[in-house]
Amino acid sequence: MSGGSLSGPGETLAEGREPLLLIHGLGASTHVWGPVLDLLAPEREVVVLDMPGFGAAAALPDGVEPTAMNLAAALHESCEQLGVERPHVAGNSLGGWVGLEMGRAGWAASVTALSPAGLWGAPLGPRQGRDARALAQRARPLVSAVLRVPALRRRMLATLAAHPERIPAGAGRELVLGWVDANGYDGANLAMRTHVFEPEGYPEDVPVTIAWGEHDRLVGPPKPERRPAGARFVVLPGVGHTPMWDDPELVARTLLDSSAVPAAT
Repeated sequence: MSGGSLSGPGETLAEGREPLLLIHGLGASTHVWGPVLDLLAPEREVVVLDMPGFGAAAALPDGVEPTAMNLAAALHESCEQLGVERPHVAGNSLGGWVGLEMGRAGWAASVTALSPAGLWGAPLGPRQGRDARALAQRARPLVSAVLRVPALRRRMLATLAAHPERIPAGAGRELVLGWVDANGYDGANLAMRTHVFEPEGYPEDVPVTIAWGEHDRLVGPPKPERRPAGARFVVLPGVGHTPMWDDPELVARTLLDSSAVPAAT
């Protein structure tokens, strides 16, 4: 990855900058953070990791439900292998929920959740209607062809971004095909829709910022009763559910401001 980030075993943490772990959402991978890496790198040592079952990461072992907490534990283990003990954490969508669970477990110095999943009033339950992903898997060659047409690609990305025209063609293709091909998607989606984030007993020494995209078309705004006590809530103007291409400068500044507290040692 660019921007002076860590992304795998054997890499070492630089001196003088607080570590910031970035966690992607359901069906995505580390590449969604590409637009903000160079903006974050001067002030943070950025750590970017695929969640189990997405991107290049193997799925969780058989029998381990891919709940937000179990995904958080897997990422914590990966951070320890990199020598990163208690980073600041920022996540988008399901990654925001996973980040909140890292904070609950004491594995995060601060948490910034961008349009996080799990803060709905009750479990969502099974998705109703046609399974768009199953259809896309069966028609993958056609999907690949459609993604080469700018107008159709923008339409496919409109649920993620307020300005899908700002997503480069290669990045848009990777977003859609990553969703189609992710072997961990079904299990993580089921677990996400079966549970809710429980804020009770959240540690008071972990600063939390919940930042919601003004034009989020995918998930409704978080219920106040689902937010950890004392969490800061902000609305990010002009952006959608996955806002990194909509306004990289706004997203980077939000992450830097929210992780400005020193990490505990």
